[in-house]
Amino acid sequence: MTYSLPRRLTAEAIGSFFLFAGVIGSGVMAEALAQGNDALALLANTVATGAILYVLIAMLGPISGAHFNPAVTLAFALRREIEIRPALAFVLVQVAAGVIGAFAVHLMFDMPILQFSTKARAGLGQWTGEFVATFGLVLTILVLLRTRAEAIPMAVALYITAAYWFTSSTSFANPAITLARSLSDSFAGIAPADVPGFAFAQLAGAIAATALAGWLVNSGKQED
Repeated sequence: MTYSLPRRLTAEAIGSFFLFAGVIGSGVMAEALAQGNDALALLANTVATGAILYVLIAMLGPISGAHFNPAVTLAFALRREIEIRPALAFVLVQVAAGVIGAFAVHLMFDMPILQFSTKARAGLGQWTGEFVATFGLVLTILVLLRTRAEAIPMAVALYITAAYWFTSSTSFANPAITLARSLSDSFAGIAPADVPGFAFAQLAGAIAATALAGWLVNSGKQED
């Protein structure tokens, strides 16, 4: 079934709101309960993120494709599977709803609604981590879309769960959530000055993954 653009945008807004709130809110809760144990806090943050990702993709994927991420929307635009105007609308909704999700977390936890993170995340290691995290995420989606589409919700949730731990950056893998996390001075935050470096690495990873996925599974021809 093909859904109208307003319904697709609404699905993207709902998904982005709950995904971003899930990441930031679980970080706030984890930090409060872990009593200084960063490994335990990260584990709790990871489990909550993977769980909400599965739910949101399974629920909203049939409506909008469950992008919730400008890097994913870019990949589909490069493949000409979404037109430019809807793609731009997707990105605007992802950012706006995600920022509202961050503000909702602050309201729930009695924190100042408008704030900026002071957590520095910069340097070649962090940028490489974001390139790798986003490359793997987009490759997972695009390859499974052609081979086992029904596995995407679980695969994406499991990939992000793993990438929290094997990447140096803890796998933001999403320019919109990177921006939203810069507006939260909490466990999941990133200093606003470090957002452009992360976003550049994320978009570069998405472009590289789109190119590789096209070569891997899109030719439709069997080679000798």
